[in-house]
Amino acid sequence: MSDKKTLNWKVGYTHDLAHPPRTFVPAQVPGAVQLDWARANNWPLPETGPIKFSTSGVVVTASDYAWIQDMYWIYQTRLDFAPPASDQRLFFVCGGVDYACEVHLNGQAIYTHEGMFTPFEIELTGRARPGDLLEVVVFPAPTWHHAPVEVRQPVQFCKPLVSYGWDFHPRLIPLGLWRAAYLEVRPACHLQSAEVFYELSEDFSKVRVRLEVNVSQAGAGFVRWRLLDPEGTPVIEAENGLARSRVFLRGEVNNPQLWWPNGQGDPSLYTSIVDLLDESGQPVDGCSARVGIRRIRLVSHPKNWEDPEVSSFPLTRNKSPLTFEVNGRQIFVKGSNWVCPDIFPGRITAETYRPLLDLAQQSHFNLLRCWGGAPAPNDEFFNLCDERGLMVWQEFPLACARYEGTPEYLAVLDQESRSLILRLRSHASLAMWCGGNELFNAWSRMTDQDLALRLLDRNCYDLDPQRPYLMTSPGTGWAHGGYQFKLKNGSEVFQYFAEARYTGYTEFGVPAPASVEILQRIIPPEELFPPRPGTQWQARHAFNAWDGSSDSWLELWCIESYFGPAKDLEALVARGQLLQGEGLKFIFEEARRQKPVCSIALSWCFNEPWPTAANNSLISWPVDPKPALGFVADALRPTLASLRAPKFSWQAGETFRADLFLLNDAPCPLPPGCLEVYLVTGSQRQQITAWDYPEAAANVNLPGPALEFIIPNMESELFTIELQVNDHEEWNSQYTLHFRKLASNE
Repeated sequence: MSDKKTLNWKVGYTHDLAHPPRTFVPAQVPGAVQLDWARANNWPLPETGPIKFSTSGVVVTASDYAWIQDMYWIYQTRLDFAPPASDQRLFFVCGGVDYACEVHLNGQAIYTHEGMFTPFEIELTGRARPGDLLEVVVFPAPTWHHAPVEVRQPVQFCKPLVSYGWDFHPRLIPLGLWRAAYLEVRPACHLQSAEVFYELSEDFSKVRVRLEVNVSQAGAGFVRWRLLDPEGTPVIEAENGLARSRVFLRGEVNNPQLWWPNGQGDPSLYTSIVDLLDESGQPVDGCSARVGIRRIRLVSHPKNWEDPEVSSFPLTRNKSPLTFEVNGRQIFVKGSNWVCPDIFPGRITAETYRPLLDLAQQSHFNLLRCWGGAPAPNDEFFNLCDERGLMVWQEFPLACARYEGTPEYLAVLDQESRSLILRLRSHASLAMWCGGNELFNAWSRMTDQDLALRLLDRNCYDLDPQRPYLMTSPGTGWAHGGYQFKLKNGSEVFQYFAEARYTGYTEFGVPAPASVEILQRIIPPEELFPPRPGTQWQARHAFNAWDGSSDSWLELWCIESYFGPAKDLEALVARGQLLQGEGLKFIFEEARRQKPVCSIALSWCFNEPWPTAANNSLISWPVDPKPALGFVADALRPTLASLRAPKFSWQAGETFRADLFLLNDAPCPLPPGCLEVYLVTGSQRQQITAWDYPEAAANVNLPGPALEFIIPNMESELFTIELQVNDHEEWNSQYTLHFRKLASNE
């Protein structure tokens, strides 16, 4: 069997490879050189240390990490291993380097590499001896800066752009061995890959399963394969000899247990167990994997081809298909955008992912969009999504920029995209591929004729032809935005989303401040209240973070337009978080009300990579949910009573008119019943109306009657509309709205 051997690493830097580093410090692998240097020099980490503004406008920590990205960093280790036997092989294995490197053995270059997502291995059998010096020379990070569109430099590298500075991420560019790097002794004949492929019958009653095994060399042994159903019972058992280095085994399963997204059924997983045996039947190598059997397609919404924009002369391209059909069932997709949960990807483990994905599942998400500006997640992320029924929309590392199709760039993109496809395609949770984020627009200026996108399309077809692929997001017919509770022209989410007509909303958001506890942790007491630009509030993205607006993302002007200036931090946070919660709840429910034309709603964004003072995330770093996550979870329940309110703020004497709905994404029909509506003001609770609704078909919404009453005078600045469904308390909903008292001169 294979034997992994941990290496003890140290790392040092130099600005010129002709001069070796003066100092080396202990290195943790996986990790980042920034973390190693900070640890050795007792620097505050970026997530906790104070922030300052450099002369170039770059936000950095007080210890100033910025210079690190421009150095060569040399990892060193002495090889410590027992010489392999004659029937064994020795390899140096690197799971990932960020971003480019050269590997040296005893001072001689033996391998060069570029790209985060492609692992590499170097056979050292007969080349290395115990005590030899192995070095990984990590090159300076590629350079790129945000600039006006007219002068923005094109991108010619595959490192994700988020670490170059974003409206929720500081400019801090990780470097180093971000995945494990170790020695491994393997049998001369060992498994190189073992992957399950399958073909479902049209009626899902039968699945033909194929195992493809690659071994390092042909031999006298054989491969044994077992496929176990979700209960652990073998449903396929097969074996084959090693006359060739590529081995195929086949089987068939009747009435397979299908993998379903969260809320639609069980995410059933089979287990594939592969053993490599010698001629006497003794185990030599082996592996296991989970397999989810399902079919996912992107299809057009009903009557899509009757759209007047394309049904008259001259005919043109129609709106991109965006309705998810899973195992023959069209479903409404709901969830959020996933960004890297740490500014240092090398710190991320399964335990980083687990609580975040638990929250996504508990909040009734069925899909996470892995945004192309951030690194693609590790295998542990997809394993956990497989188990939780969370579909993943995975983008390649292109975002918000023009990617030049130079031969050098295309060669690395080809390598990186193939590595991602081959690594991830076996996961049931991987629902679709996408070329990247916001590439068909004024700030990226790419088209589907750009070579980078044509290359990605080709690779997806060659390596994963049955999985959907889209060039970019958004595409024709669907939207990104908005990102505010209220626009400067006074239009609220209650108006501009109710008036929108898109097939999907794959980014939208409402900002809010972090909790008081987080703000007290990241902002000095003397700057804490009132918030103002030029302080740690701005460094943590509460001011001047986006769109040239001095108010983003705290949006004080919006909060104060309803409530006036806050008397303290607690009041400010509560008001901002209420607007985020009610705003996102309205958007998600409105998108669902627009079903079946609209078929997807994904907020921006789910999580964040470091603690911000304010932004659009549902969860503060590392895993501190904002109240808005509870509002969103309510809005995404499979079945719920829903109210389309026309606005947030009301005055005494106004006529309150709103529409009632029963929203149903459940895969089963709903019985008839009664929905009652109540107005709650302070301690008073008054019934307004009742709706006797009929039976609802599975996955179909019921529009109800209009609700109408006169707003009474109130003492409090908030009131609540409650929707109560008799015998189904779990479908109840409530909406908190604003009451504006008339000034004495009004």
